Amino acid sequence: MKTLFEKIWDAHVVTEVKDGPTQLYIDRHLVHEVTSPQAFAGLRARGLKVFRPEQTTLTADHNIPTMHQDQPIRDEVSRFQVDTLAKNARDFGLTYYGLNNPKNGIVHVIGPENGYSQPGMTIVCGDSHTSTHGAFGAIAFGIGTSEVEMVLASQCILQTRPKTMRINFEGKLADGVGAKDMALYMISQLTTGGATGYFVEYSGEAVRNLSMEGRMTLCNLSIEMGARGGLVAPDETTFAYLKGREYAPKGDRWEQAIAYWKTLKTDESAKFDKEVTIDATQIKPMITYGTNPGMGMPIDGSIPELESVDTAGKITFEKALNYMGFKPGEKLLGKPIDYVFLGSCTNGRIEDFRVFANYVRGKKKADNVTAWLVPGSWQVRKQIEAEGLDKILEEAGFELRQPGCSACLAMNDDKIPAGKYAVSTSNRNFEGRQGPGSRTILAGPLVAAAAAVTGKISLP
Repeated sequence: MKTLFEKIWDAHVVTEVKDGPTQLYIDRHLVHEVTSPQAFAGLRARGLKVFRPEQTTLTADHNIPTMHQDQPIRDEVSRFQVDTLAKNARDFGLTYYGLNNPKNGIVHVIGPENGYSQPGMTIVCGDSHTSTHGAFGAIAFGIGTSEVEMVLASQCILQTRPKTMRINFEGKLADGVGAKDMALYMISQLTTGGATGYFVEYSGEAVRNLSMEGRMTLCNLSIEMGARGGLVAPDETTFAYLKGREYAPKGDRWEQAIAYWKTLKTDESAKFDKEVTIDATQIKPMITYGTNPGMGMPIDGSIPELESVDTAGKITFEKALNYMGFKPGEKLLGKPIDYVFLGSCTNGRIEDFRVFANYVRGKKKADNVTAWLVPGSWQVRKQIEAEGLDKILEEAGFELRQPGCSACLAMNDDKIPAGKYAVSTSNRNFEGRQGPGSRTILAGPLVAAAAAVTGKISLP
């Protein structure tokens, strides 16, 4: 009797080192410009080729601007990193989606939408949020630069087998509560270290009811509670999403794939190392108040009082509140904000833009708010336009930007200025993550939309 994780892991073991790591075969290697230059340099130094080039896909996302992409990148460091990725793709004969390529976008958005991410796969990328692809019933995790080189050279990686955890979200979500709220609630309950050393399977009624976009959001944030990754068993929702996508199986191969994918579920009597159950009916729209994703609360809640924080966490708690300019016990409803960011590998998909556009329809953007609405890929942008969402956004005073990681992290032009408050649909609210001195309040697309039209933290 095996868990879903064990079935996939065991099917990919090449060799096991006694009292050491496992050599694991990798089905899909995704690569971006930030964590790959030294890996390719390592291959050159050793005179090696990429072992399985057809299983390697490159895209530029972290360093690219989200305006005027038809012009050269202004920032020298960013331009150099993107140019280096393009050169490495040419030199090693690899598929590369560069600037202005219709398939360009954030690595964790383009993998699923092109059908690269499939059930039963092992997927890696030099990026912590690779856990996103686990939504398809895959083992997907982030790796370091030396490991990127290892996979390029051998299509294998050395990994210590993680423990297994299942998190059950039982019951139905309330109206206006989405996958981002589930994730922020979960991390606030389990803490940012609550799943360290585990690979998490998400299950329960609320998870089964999520769209693929929602499942990707939930799996994306697994890493923020210390997990190695997260995954959801594939089902009809998964199959419907994948059908007809460019790199998904076709014809007879599709039928064979479906037959195999239907076996990818945890056996009834399989045991997890840890199991947690969450009452999904109790989850409200969530926001963060501190400087890590675990410092979250219901939007209408109050920041914890100092006495309720354990002794070990007091210093971090006080430091976080000082940075954010908040006080223990304070409510944040009605708090004025300066920026709203919709996008990132967490919430840059079509569903996120539908939620945002649906809320702002017939309303107007607040004058005090600068809003950056950044699709996760050109395909998402095309879909936004095909559905007329761009017109709704435009009429409400919003401008749609071009794809990229944007204000998720300050590696491009989209930086939140020091001291300014940003309601952000991204994944991390660390000090300076969105720009030196920036203050990040994480939220889902609906809460972000409400903040954008009221100019303050508001109940959607």
